Amino acid sequence: MAGGKKGISILIKLVSTAGTGYFYVKRKNPRNLPNKLQFVKYDPRVRQHVLFTEQKLK
Repeated sequence: MAGGKKGISILIKLVSTAGTGYFYVKRKNPRNLPNKLQFVKYDPRVRQHVLFTEQKLK
């Protein structure tokens, strides 16, 4: 059987910059990606693709 630790990934929240409060939850490995993530994703509240930035998930 394979033993050992699981991955060192954490959950982060990607919040819309459109100010709607809409967010996605994503898993991130901080060892491989030390910088804050930014994605252009769909925000259904404004019906557009907007920039989503990383925040801590409480």
